[in-house]
Amino acid sequence: MKVYTTAPLEDPRRARTLYPELEAIGYDGAFSFEAKHDPFLALAVAAEHTRALRLGTAVAIAFARNPMNLANLGYDMQSISGGRFVLGLGSQIKPHIEKRFSSVWSHPVERMREIVLAIKAIWQCWEGKGALDFRGRFYTHTIMIPAFDPGPNPYGPPPIFTGGFGPRMTMVAGEAADGFIAHPFSTRRSLLELTLPALHAGLERSGRKRSDIEVMCATLVVTADTEEGLAAAKLAARKQLAFYGSTPAYLPTLACHGWQGLHEELNRLSKQGRWDDMTGLIDDQVLHEVAVVGARHEIAPRLRARLEGIADSVSITHNRCPDPGHWADVVRDLHSSNGTMTHAANAPSIERPPSDPSAR
Repeated sequence: MKVYTTAPLEDPRRARTLYPELEAIGYDGAFSFEAKHDPFLALAVAAEHTRALRLGTAVAIAFARNPMNLANLGYDMQSISGGRFVLGLGSQIKPHIEKRFSSVWSHPVERMREIVLAIKAIWQCWEGKGALDFRGRFYTHTIMIPAFDPGPNPYGPPPIFTGGFGPRMTMVAGEAADGFIAHPFSTRRSLLELTLPALHAGLERSGRKRSDIEVMCATLVVTADTEEGLAAAKLAARKQLAFYGSTPAYLPTLACHGWQGLHEELNRLSKQGRWDDMTGLIDDQVLHEVAVVGARHEIAPRLRARLEGIADSVSITHNRCPDPGHWADVVRDLHSSNGTMTHAANAPSIERPPSDPSAR
């Protein structure tokens, strides 16, 4: 299992030192995300200061851009990084697309599928495999003159990963993308019962196999060196999970465990701005189902148990509580036991929660 992380980059100037640190620890890849800073620029810097580390966006907001723009960014990053780039795309939500990016929100599932196919069509043209003639419902690309054609990439086009949560967006990954980024508000049960069936439906639609796509599970890790540190990490995680749990889009994970009532209460409190009260509703059972929690030496085996038969790679996620040492010991432990992961077709039975969810 490959081990990735989302780089906790508050200052883009740190890219020249942070990414080499992650490479030295032994990470297979490090990803940026679109929050306070552009997700591509820091990776261009990181590419110049690393040798083997896979670099990617997890995610860049697709609907804030267009396929030609994304094709150029991905193609150039693949060249700059020496073939180490992953173009990870996500949709965001309607208010941000319309009010933050001043862009168009409509038919997000169909639009994401079309963006991926359009980017690949542009790259096919640049690779010399045919004229550019993409005609979709939302995007049309039919002109490419020599002055704007970079020609074949010496490393080939980069893979495209898409992030998603619901079944239809997950199907898009299976149908059109090279990788799928599973949301951290997932449990082993929700991944097996909801995510993987949707992914396989997309693969079947495009005539592909499970081995044709990489499944990367972003997973929230909660650990620390001291009891005080662990308590702080748990509190930060509870706050994050309370926010996720209050959002209707993320209800399926809770419903998978019979916890619809928890969502209803979190949603009600969120509308009143009662954030501290929301945090208190995330009990140990919910915390342990969604996050991987424990002493540092327990994290690697628990990650493997969580993702056995599901994931090809894990992205260790900190959300609100980054680890000062970037989980170097966890990465070492994960690599020392690699080679035992199996695909979903051979997955063991679903782990049951420590208590009866119907009692919630």
